[in-house]
Amino acid sequence: MDSLKHKTIRGLWWSFLETLGMQGTRFVIGIVLARLLFPEQFGLIGMLTIFMAVAQVFLDSGFGAALIQKRDPTPTDISSIFYFNLAVGMLAAGLLCLVAPWIAAFYGQPILTPLTRAFSLTIVINSFGLVQTTILEKQINFKALTKVSLVANGLSGIIGIAMAISGFGVWSLAIQQISGSLLRVVIVWFLNDWRPALVFSIASLRQMFGFGSRMMVSRLLNQFFNNIYLPVVGKFYSATDLGFFTRATSLEQLPSHTLSAMVGKVTFPVFASIQDDPIRLKRGLKKALTTLVLINFPVMIGLVAVSRPLILVLLTEKWEESIPYLQLLSLAGATYALHLINLNLLQALGRSDLFLRLEILKKLLTVMNIVVTCRWGISAMICGEVILSIAAYYLNSYYTGILIGYPIREQVRDLFPYLALSIFMGVSVHAIGFLPFPNNWYLLITQIISGGLIYVSLCRLFRLDAFMEVWHIGWSKLSFLGTKV
Repeated sequence: MDSLKHKTIRGLWWSFLETLGMQGTRFVIGIVLARLLFPEQFGLIGMLTIFMAVAQVFLDSGFGAALIQKRDPTPTDISSIFYFNLAVGMLAAGLLCLVAPWIAAFYGQPILTPLTRAFSLTIVINSFGLVQTTILEKQINFKALTKVSLVANGLSGIIGIAMAISGFGVWSLAIQQISGSLLRVVIVWFLNDWRPALVFSIASLRQMFGFGSRMMVSRLLNQFFNNIYLPVVGKFYSATDLGFFTRATSLEQLPSHTLSAMVGKVTFPVFASIQDDPIRLKRGLKKALTTLVLINFPVMIGLVAVSRPLILVLLTEKWEESIPYLQLLSLAGATYALHLINLNLLQALGRSDLFLRLEILKKLLTVMNIVVTCRWGISAMICGEVILSIAAYYLNSYYTGILIGYPIREQVRDLFPYLALSIFMGVSVHAIGFLPFPNNWYLLITQIISGGLIYVSLCRLFRLDAFMEVWHIGWSKLSFLGTKV
C-alpha cells in the first residue's frame, strides 16, 4: 500500500507539472496568437476540431485503455496494438483527405479542403506514439511525459507565433498543431526505450477487443458530442461567431480540463491496481473527488466573476463577445471533474459496458438540447449544457453507488462544503467589480488576489479535510526544503 501511495503522490506531482506546463504554455501561446490573428481564423480551425477528435479516437480504438486496464500485457499484446494503430492511422488520414471537399462544402469555406488534408498528417504522426505514451501512463511515469509536453508545446508554439507574425494567418495555427504532434512523437520515442517486436497477433487484439471496443465507442460518442456544438455553430452562424465560442471554450477548459486531466490520468491506473478492493476504491474515490473540487469549484466560479476584465485584458476588446459564453461554460465546467473521476472508476473495474450505456444516454440528451435551444442562439445552447452537466453527474455516479457503495447523495454531502465556500467567494469577487478602478488590469488583479485570500481563509477556518491535507503536505515540503538549505 505504501508503495502504491508513494507512486500515486509522485504520479500526481509529475502529472501536475506536465498538465500545468502544457496548459500554461498553450495558454500563453494562445493569448499571443489571439492578439495576432482574428476570430474567424480560429473559427476555421474550430470547424475541423470534431473531425480530428473523432479520427483520434478511431486511431486508439480503445486499446490504450485496455492496455492500462490489463494486469500483465505481453510483449505480443503491446506490439500488436502498435501495428494496429499504424494501420488505423493511415486509413483515417486517407478518409479525411477524401472527404475534405465535402467538409468544405458543408461549411461553405473552400479553404477547409487543404486545411483538412494538412491536419490529416497529425493522425498518421500520432499513431507512432500512442503505445509509447500509454506505457508511460501505465507505469505512472509522468516525469517523462512532462518533458515531452513542455518541449513539444513550447517549440511548436514558437513556430506558430513566428508564422503568424510573418502573415500566414490560419496556416500558422495548422502548422503549430502538426509540428506539435511530430515533436511529441520524436521525444517520446527518445525517452521510452520500448520498441515494437516483429510480431502481430490477432488473438491478442481479440482478447482485449471486448473492453477496448466498448471504450472506443464510448470515447467516440464522447468526443463527437463534446465537439458537436462546433459544427452546429459553424453551420448556422458565422466563422467569427465560432471563433468567439472556441476562444471562450479554450479559456474555460484551461482550468477545468487541466486539473481533471492531471488527476484523471493518475487515478485510472491507480484504481485499476486496486480494483479488487472496494473499500480502498471508495476511500480513493472520495479523496480524489474532494481534492479536485477543492480547486476546481473556486477556480470555475471565480472565472465566472472575473471573465469580463480577464478577456479585455488578455485578448483585447475585439474578443468581448466571448464574455457571456465564458461565464456560462465555466458553470458547466465546474462539474467536469466529477464526471471524469466517476467514469474512471468504471474503466478501472473493467465495466466498459456500463460506461458505454451512460455515454449513449447522455448523448441523446445532448441532441435534445441542441434541437430545442439552437433556434435561440449560442447562449441558449450553453445554458442547456449547464443543466445537462448536472444531470450527467447524477447518471455517472449512479453505478458508483451500486459497485462500491458511494452513491451521489453521499458524494454531494462530502462535496457541498467546498461548493458553498466557492459560491460565497465568487459573489464577493463579483461585488468587487462594482467598485471604481482606474483600468481593467487593477480590477482583475484585485479580484484574483481577493478571491484567493477569501477562499483559503474560509477553508482554513472550517478546516475542510482536503484543504487541511494539502496544507499539511505543503508545510511539510517547505520544512523539508528549509532543513536542506
